[in-house]
Amino acid sequence: MRVWQVTHAGPIESHPLHLAEIPIPQPGPGQVLLRVRVCGICHTDLHIAEGDLIPPAYPVVPGHQVVGEIVALGEGVSNLIIGQRVGVPWLHQACGACEFCQRGEENLCPSARFTGLHVPGGFAEYLLADANFVLPLPESLNDVEAAPLLCAGIIGYRSLRKAEVQPGERLGLFGFGASAHLVLQVARYWGCDVYVFTRSEAHRQHALELGATWAGRAEDTPPHLLDRAITFAPVGEIIPLALAKLRPGGTLAINAVHLTPIPSFEYPLIYGERTLRSVANATRQDGREFLHLAAQIPIRPTVTLYPFDALNQALADLKHSRLNGQAVLHVE
Repeated sequence: MRVWQVTHAGPIESHPLHLAEIPIPQPGPGQVLLRVRVCGICHTDLHIAEGDLIPPAYPVVPGHQVVGEIVALGEGVSNLIIGQRVGVPWLHQACGACEFCQRGEENLCPSARFTGLHVPGGFAEYLLADANFVLPLPESLNDVEAAPLLCAGIIGYRSLRKAEVQPGERLGLFGFGASAHLVLQVARYWGCDVYVFTRSEAHRQHALELGATWAGRAEDTPPHLLDRAITFAPVGEIIPLALAKLRPGGTLAINAVHLTPIPSFEYPLIYGERTLRSVANATRQDGREFLHLAAQIPIRPTVTLYPFDALNQALADLKHSRLNGQAVLHVE
């Protein structure tokens, strides 16, 4: 089978991903083998390709927003069937026994393993997944629509929850890519006014088309203070700018697996019982809840589809903000 591998990390302009031919793996106990149909392309994949996130070993096959069809079952798998369409998210596996897993916080499990980082991911024609961590997909969502929901959507939903967003509140989104454009649709469904901050004029226009109340740059002053806010850009300098726009008692959630250093800032920016918190990965329950909600709304992702051979170009377009919404790799 064909796979995209990172053997040595480097700037995406140097094309660090290379096509390779390897044998199709066979599922072990508790595993399923999927024929990959499509795979969403995430900023986390870019961080892995460029060396911001270091896998345990090279080569590594990135990709963790996988829509595929089950073609083989490992021993002991009884909750899934051959031919079933499922999604594979970032969380590949958690131990189930540690204090975090026991509290329902498997996203914080110290033994957690992640798709496309610790185990081969979805930039490949076939993929092995843990049968207990795949997500059945609503029939109302086609493959291309479903792919962005499996990371951008799920982590965006968790960010909304961790920001403690309530229906009808004012929500600020800093950065407007794959995750933010899905979060906006959920927030509008909840009756929130959404204020978008991004340097890209195309992204600002996209936000307004999706129902944002206001769109500007991070340095601009919105017409109202925000009740809640989420940052998506992996840039630490955004954090003080976002806090300055938050009302007393408001919450700012950082949606980023990698972030440049946060500069020092004056105490008044966080005084007044403002809350600043990070968002780390997501749980299976987040995935189940969000996919149900996405079908109910329904969420319609903005997608740019790339052929299998164009992965390096897709990641370069993502890095340089040359597309709206989510890039998706067509595999099958």
